[in-house]
Amino acid sequence: MSDRAGGAEQRPRRLVVLAGPTAVGKGTLSAYVREHFPDVWLSVSATTRAPRPGEQDGIHYHYVDEREFARMERDGELLESAVVHGHHHYGTPRAPVEAALRDQRLALLEIDLQGARQVRASMPDALFVFLAPPSWDELVRRLVGRGTEDEEERARRLETAKVEMAAEREFDVTIVNDDVRRAAEELVSLLRSPLTPASNERPSDRRRSNQQEK
Repeated sequence: MSDRAGGAEQRPRRLVVLAGPTAVGKGTLSAYVREHFPDVWLSVSATTRAPRPGEQDGIHYHYVDEREFARMERDGELLESAVVHGHHHYGTPRAPVEAALRDQRLALLEIDLQGARQVRASMPDALFVFLAPPSWDELVRRLVGRGTEDEEERARRLETAKVEMAAEREFDVTIVNDDVRRAAEELVSLLRSPLTPASNERPSDRRRSNQQEK
């Protein structure tokens, strides 16, 4: 991708990278986008963790074992990869992302903080969006409420979340996930928004929320 084109032509950003702390609702937001905005292509990550109730292979994640994940890394098939919460491996298959961009599709990557940093190094023209909770207490409530981790795993994820929250200023835009529909609409509007090559403008230090709009 390049920001340079003839004249003052405007075009969609095409690639948005979404990251945020654990339990902030990235998966829920992505599912809403998948259902309501068919023009947006969503990358499906590979992971070594087991599926949660209701998750489907190839839709929510590509579920692979440690050996297969290591092979994908070794063969250069992953755009980014990371160990998340000190336990499971996650990564973005490279070929589908490159194909979506070649086809001029609006592409959304929902990944973790480590992965977002890797993608920034290789695709700096992407727009990086941080999904934030309304508050720390609400993040803890969501993590406990979903009931998918035991106490030890929750403690590990909350420690990771503290580090992830501190990285917010590394991102171009922050969306506060206080309402899934609103947050999804805002995310898609960023994907569709034109980028003017002449000005090469990028949003910076913008925090959006219902509260601020009131």
